[in-house]
Amino acid sequence: MKIKKVSKDLSKLSWEDFYAQPLDKKINYFEKEGRMFDCLFAQQLNPQNLNILFNLANKIRKVAKEKGGLDWLQTTLSHKRAMLYFVQPSTRTFVSFQSACYILGMKVSEIRSTSTSSELKGETPEDTVRTFSSYADMIIMRHFEEGMAEKSAWMLNKTRRPISIINGGSGKDQHPTQALLDLYTLYLSFQDKGGIDNKTIIMVGDLKRGRTVRSLSYLLKNYKNVKIIYSAPDYLKIGDDVKAFLKKHRVSFKESNELYKFLPEADAVYMTRIQDEYDINNESKNIDYSKYHLRKEHLKLMKKSAIIMHPLPRRQEIDVAVDDDARAMYWRQERNGMWIRTALIAYLFRIEEEILRY
Repeated sequence: MKIKKVSKDLSKLSWEDFYAQPLDKKINYFEKEGRMFDCLFAQQLNPQNLNILFNLANKIRKVAKEKGGLDWLQTTLSHKRAMLYFVQPSTRTFVSFQSACYILGMKVSEIRSTSTSSELKGETPEDTVRTFSSYADMIIMRHFEEGMAEKSAWMLNKTRRPISIINGGSGKDQHPTQALLDLYTLYLSFQDKGGIDNKTIIMVGDLKRGRTVRSLSYLLKNYKNVKIIYSAPDYLKIGDDVKAFLKKHRVSFKESNELYKFLPEADAVYMTRIQDEYDINNESKNIDYSKYHLRKEHLKLMKKSAIIMHPLPRRQEIDVAVDDDARAMYWRQERNGMWIRTALIAYLFRIEEEILRY
């Protein structure tokens, strides 16, 4: 099975030259027969495949409610194997993908640390990934190194055994499946309120280093008249590359150091924790993050129809007293991730029509 090359020249580039290419110039390299083969970037998701994935997730969760339905789902990919290569800490993303594989009957192997693989002996990550491809039909990976998922897909797509790579989080760069479950949560929450079009979404906190807000920002360009308000301390403001993307696609946004004054106009409030694991000199300790906390008394400022989201884990930025409010969506958001990731795996293995016909 060969992957269609973007062009003769591009396919022969070194990794460094390939990686430096604009995404729109190389995105077809991660497709097969005109559809997504590797899921690496939020920008790969468009209205057409998003619609398929949302309908597929809805169908899977409905079928899986009954024993007979779940038993059938577990036959659909029972002949396939997945490697969960998670060498950066993860709870939700790992368990979510593991559960998604089980729902479809896949056999699962896992590596949770480089200390338990031959990388401890000096093997390169590239050779480790190539080894996994000998035993698995898909690699789902979370890596601390930006670009590692892309590099793995680039490398395997040139071999005689290309297998799909799913990016489960790549350094500070992207987290496309988190953005996918975030968008699915917005879709479900607003399906009887006019959809995602025309909604105002506040993204709060560490926007500079939060890969979830970057990826979700990219996805929102698929909807009409969406307005984004970025609320963050100066040091943690959203990156210029994201702003350039939004301007290019004519997505309305503004930035502010304030949160509470914008709560009344928000349809969704997307909270994030401070990402101090990326500190260089403990700089996060000098940031007053308390102005970006959501407490119970702030709920009265919000629309009754608004929702509160968080990619989790949380610290103090959402008081636990908020959890009982009907607008708190983050625990449901977490569960939505299992269903939409199941749909994504099914889509990459091209069994979506079989499931939708069930």
